[in-house]
Amino acid sequence: MSEQPQVRIVLADDERMVRTALRVILDAEDDLRVVGEAATGAEAVSVVRELRPDVVLMDVRMPEIDGIRATEQILAGLTDGPPRIVVVTTFENDSYVYDALRAGAAGFLLKRAAAEELVQTVRLVSRSDSLLFPSALRSLAAEHTRGPAPSPPAWAARLTEREAQVLRLMATGLTNAEIAGRMGVGPATTKTHVAAVLAKTGARDRTQAVIAAYESGYVSPR
Repeated sequence: MSEQPQVRIVLADDERMVRTALRVILDAEDDLRVVGEAATGAEAVSVVRELRPDVVLMDVRMPEIDGIRATEQILAGLTDGPPRIVVVTTFENDSYVYDALRAGAAGFLLKRAAAEELVQTVRLVSRSDSLLFPSALRSLAAEHTRGPAPSPPAWAARLTEREAQVLRLMATGLTNAEIAGRMGVGPATTKTHVAAVLAKTGARDRTQAVIAAYESGYVSPR
């Protein structure tokens, strides 16, 4: 039986002790490997472009450029197979977190998270089949999308009934397997619907599609 490929990770945090602690936890897992570190946002951009990791753990607040701008620059420079970026923050309601998600981050992780949660987060985001902490994402979206709902987005009319259902289920945080079970279809069919939702909403991943749905009023975060 062939071994499962390791998830390659870059750590970006201006505190050496934080990076060391994260490395110890992640490298203890057979399927995870830290391949690089960065102490500033600018360094993170350079290291990620050089090493092309699968996942980046990105501190929100760093010298030179912050994690939001670093996320934007990484994703703009690596349009072919970009890494999945998880922003690391002290407070889950930090406005920087939502800005980072809008910039293209796939999710966020609290610095006080337990080791098991860290490992689970990296594995989950590398598979790209579910949202990270959907309830917290809904809370952030609700906080940042107050006011009257905008006009329906142009992409809404392009969604089939099944695709619209998939998008709403994605917004609840269900995995592909859970969506398939809920809808009574096969995993391959669900995967096809998810791909169509991403293409029609112009989203890079599930998180971006759900944010687009929230901000357009197509799905209510409340």
